Amino acid sequence: MEGSSTRAAFAPAKVNLTLAVAGRRADGYHLLSSLVAFAEVGDDLTLTPGPVPSLAIDGPGAAVLAVDDDNLVLKAARALATRVPDLVTGAFCLTKRLPVASGIGGGSADAAAALRLLARANDIATDDPRVVAAAAETGADVPVCLAGRVCLMEGIGERLGPSLPCPALPAVLVNPGVPVETRAVFRALALAPGKTRGVPPSPAPMPGSSVAAVIAALASAGNDLQAPAISVAPIIARTLDAVARTNGCALARMSGSGATCFGLYHDDASAHAAARSLAEAHPGWWVVATRLGPALDDAARAGAGQEGPPTVRSAPTRAASTASP
Repeated sequence: MEGSSTRAAFAPAKVNLTLAVAGRRADGYHLLSSLVAFAEVGDDLTLTPGPVPSLAIDGPGAAVLAVDDDNLVLKAARALATRVPDLVTGAFCLTKRLPVASGIGGGSADAAAALRLLARANDIATDDPRVVAAAAETGADVPVCLAGRVCLMEGIGERLGPSLPCPALPAVLVNPGVPVETRAVFRALALAPGKTRGVPPSPAPMPGSSVAAVIAALASAGNDLQAPAISVAPIIARTLDAVARTNGCALARMSGSGATCFGLYHDDASAHAAARSLAEAHPGWWVVATRLGPALDDAARAGAGQEGPPTVRSAPTRAASTASP
């Protein structure tokens, strides 16, 4: 064990730069192919070792997130405890900043952060097969959040490609304050069990690619869940239009099953100007200027916190939801 002091981990937002639905298995699970990156904004999780696992939640999103057995932090802890005898656990405290049920993997990122903290507390590598298996059991997006690399995610989330070189992509994340249930979006997609669809290869950053080259490659793909998500929550279309109309926006797209949308820009100054404009025009929306790329480890994030550009955000999402984040 590393020691008895409180440990901290960052849970960055996951962004689906592309998302294609390749089919649906006979058991109902959808098969995806998605290029995934991570933002420099997210939740924070701490662990104070103790005799039993527990969870407290604070931060802007605390009011809309329940502390119960379905919370992915506790679910991840239970999944690892079944695989590691005498697992040291303790009291988790989650500072919830990301909107819930929003398509940026907030709950999955929190679960992955919990697994990293538990691994550190028990002197286990994060790529230990027991940790990886616990991640897969906890949720479809948890393995990629645990890996924290820019990569292609396939299947139901269990197949991860190698780390891809990617320059830091200046971006704005925008959520209109409407939680979207993933199951409702897949119902709207209306893909029958057992059906497959042809999916073109996802664009992948190449070594030495510029921001402009990556954005141009991403423009050739899309998000197959965007149209069905708009049918479930029409405000997503308005959000995409607002992002696309900001000065300097090179690409506007929805992440995951929504409702969070993102805009990509060629430089940080344009992204921050766009975030200010969006926050002023839509004070009820959640708006953050950030960069997308591999997940920052805790040491790197501490440095970025001192030197990185500030974010601009509006009020947190107002709509309550009992859905998993």
